[in-house]
Amino acid sequence: MTSLLVIVVLVLLAVALWQLTKIFDLTQVGSSSDDSQVASDNDNNIQGYIMFGFLAFIYIFTIYGLLKWGNLALHTPASEHGILVDSLMNITWVLIFTVQVITQGLLYWFSFKYKGNKDKKALFFADSNKLEAIWSIIPSVVLAVLILYGLYAWNNIMFVDKDEDVIEIELYAQQFKWTARYAGQDNVLGKANVRLIEGVNTLGVDMSDPNAQDDIVVSELHIPKGKKVHFKMRSQDVLHSAYFPHFRAQMNCVPGMVTEFAFIPTYTTSEYRELPFMVEKVANINKLRAQKSAELIAKGGTALDPYTFDYLLLCNKICGASHYNMQMKVVVDSPEDYKKWLSEKTTLTEDIKAAAAAEKPAEGGVEATTDSTAKDTVKAVIDTVKAVVAKVAMK
Repeated sequence: MTSLLVIVVLVLLAVALWQLTKIFDLTQVGSSSDDSQVASDNDNNIQGYIMFGFLAFIYIFTIYGLLKWGNLALHTPASEHGILVDSLMNITWVLIFTVQVITQGLLYWFSFKYKGNKDKKALFFADSNKLEAIWSIIPSVVLAVLILYGLYAWNNIMFVDKDEDVIEIELYAQQFKWTARYAGQDNVLGKANVRLIEGVNTLGVDMSDPNAQDDIVVSELHIPKGKKVHFKMRSQDVLHSAYFPHFRAQMNCVPGMVTEFAFIPTYTTSEYRELPFMVEKVANINKLRAQKSAELIAKGGTALDPYTFDYLLLCNKICGASHYNMQMKVVVDSPEDYKKWLSEKTTLTEDIKAAAAAEKPAEGGVEATTDSTAKDTVKAVIDTVKAVVAKVAMK
């Protein structure tokens, strides 16, 4: 009902404005106003100054945005190749900003300087080979350098030598969660197929494959510092994207195919938490959360928990209604802590056996209960018959 009233009010307001415009036009009848709709020198001067004002707005807002929100950008990369990615990104931003400042400045300056004037006549020329060469060659050279540098960076990031000592981990995406599978002692992931998904085997691992016998499935990702980790990615349902923002890594997870990405972590989780910029950022977040908690408590709500930084694996594709909540905690351990953590995990084979063993006692228990109930029933019937026979004999 409220929405309907708002719509009615807006319609009536529009009608009123339209009527006011008509009244204003009637008041101008007989006046000496210029209605030729041909711009005068005064009109051109006003337009020129408005363009200068808009140019100032662009520059001021750009500077304001850098000062206001510049600290929200990702800071120190947590992977070896992250420095290369940030370098490429910074070069691109500097070029874009420089070109924007120059081209926008020239555009509005020429619009003001060569604005319409009845005493001036525009000079027309069909072409200029010099100008066309300048605005064609310079962008081509700049783009070629950027593309070549980007290809160089991409090849360095994506190259994984077959003989290289890496940790093999599978990332399995599904609406709306991540699951990780470690290759185990043999460092070879077993085959998998979505058609094999059943019970505990939620990733469809082919348990007849010898390489799958020592695979380990977890819901929290742990990786060691200073060791290259080779991720192989699958999707169960729709297109997802495995995004590690602090590691500067992202790769699509496509149903029906395996994609891959590799990187070397350079900071453990505890080390990254102690970086000065992160300490300041966490303190600022907790300050805001404390203010919000005070408001919630005043309204009878529950206070927010303090924020603690953790690496995260996110989905960077809009994959459904709960896309925003599709994330996995990533912990970067020291090599020793990583080995200790991994050694405490059970293999998928052990998990399947444990699940099967848990089902058998339950089934046996049901059968035993059924047998016991049947025996009790028979015994009760026999006792009843004996009592009846005894009473008849006494009579």
